[in-house]
Amino acid sequence: MIVKKFLKWSAIALIALILFAVAYGFIMHEPKPEGIPSPEADALAEKMLQAVNKTAWDSTALVSWTFRGGHHYLWDKERNFVRVDWDDKQVLLHTKTVTGKAFENGQEVTGDAANELIQTAWKLFCNDSFWMSAPFKVFDPGTSRSLATDDEGRQGLMITYQSGGVTPGDAYLWFLDENGMPQSYKMWVSIIPIGGLAFTWEDWATLPTGAKLAQMHKGALLDIPIDGLKSGENFADFGLESDPFLGL
Repeated sequence: MIVKKFLKWSAIALIALILFAVAYGFIMHEPKPEGIPSPEADALAEKMLQAVNKTAWDSTALVSWTFRGGHHYLWDKERNFVRVDWDDKQVLLHTKTVTGKAFENGQEVTGDAANELIQTAWKLFCNDSFWMSAPFKVFDPGTSRSLATDDEGRQGLMITYQSGGVTPGDAYLWFLDENGMPQSYKMWVSIIPIGGLAFTWEDWATLPTGAKLAQMHKGALLDIPIDGLKSGENFADFGLESDPFLGL
C-alpha cells in the first residue's frame, strides 16, 4: 500500500512538473524578431569586438577553463587542438578535421567507441567554447549581422549563424552598453524550444594578453559559470611537461 501511494504521488508530481514546464515555456517564449541588415549593425559588431579586444584574443595561444563544473578544456588555439575531459573520458581533438584520440579510464579507445567519444567531445566543445568566446565570433564565416528589437522594445545586435558548429540557424540578440561591452543576449536555438531565453554576460576577466572574457551567465532557469579560466604561452604554464597533442 505504501509503495502504491508513493508511485501515485510520484506520478502526480511528475505530471505537475511537466505541466509547469509547458506553461512556463508558453509564457516565456518570444518569437524571433526580424533583423534589418545594415552598415550600422556591422559597425556595432565592430564596436563589440574592440570592447572585448578581439586582437588580443587572436594572439592568445592557449586557454583552459571548466564549463559548469563538469567539462574541462585545454585549448591550443594556434594549432586547432583541444583536450576535452569529462567524467572518466578524455579526447584529444583536432577542431578543424574533427579527428583525434579518445581515452576512457586512462586507456585508449579505438573503433566506433572512439569515434563516438570524438563526436561527443566536438559537440561539447562547440557549445561550451561558445559560452566563453561568442563575442569574438560575430564575423565568423556563415554569420549575418542585423539590428533587431525585442518584445520589450529594446534594440540589439542580432547575430545569426547560417552555418558552422553543430546547430546552424541559431540566432542571438546582443544587448551592449555604451562602450560596446556585452551585457546580455537572448537566444533562439534549435535545441531549446523556448525562444528568447536571456542570459547575462558578466564577471569579466582580462587575460594577460588583454582579451576580455565573461565568467558568469545568469538566466531565469539556470546559471552557467566559466571556472578556472587561465591562459598561457606554453604547456608548462598549465603544469604540463610535454605537448599533450603530439602524434595527432
